[in-house]
Amino acid sequence: MAKLSDKQADLFRGRNWGTVTTLRKDGSPHSTPVWIDTDGENVIFNTAIGRAKERHLRRDPRVSVVVLPAEDQQSGYVSVTGTAEITEDGAVDHINKMAKKYIDQDEYPYLQPGERRVIVKITPEKIDGMGVE
Repeated sequence: MAKLSDKQADLFRGRNWGTVTTLRKDGSPHSTPVWIDTDGENVIFNTAIGRAKERHLRRDPRVSVVVLPAEDQQSGYVSVTGTAEITEDGAVDHINKMAKKYIDQDEYPYLQPGERRVIVKITPEKIDGMGVE
């Protein structure tokens, strides 16, 4: 398992967007912007059951994510490739934490009736980057 440096982890903790790439059934890449987080070891994002990235990851857990600093996107980036694990445990609390971080709201305002949230935890296998070591 690869390990994020403190500076790299800070980029995931900051108010920066990540772009997650999963693999479709035909093997082609599918990339989407996400609110991003880390627990210091793993990269974390939140999604809903039934969305493309959740379906893709249940079929094939290989995933990559890249994050750029919002303040100065020319200053570097971090890319993490690894394997995803999906859990519903704590997912609503986590999306509320992300809503506070990204839009300064205590609760995620876009939750739809019946929507089930999940946390996707990426265990880093490879970490690449530039300017953020």
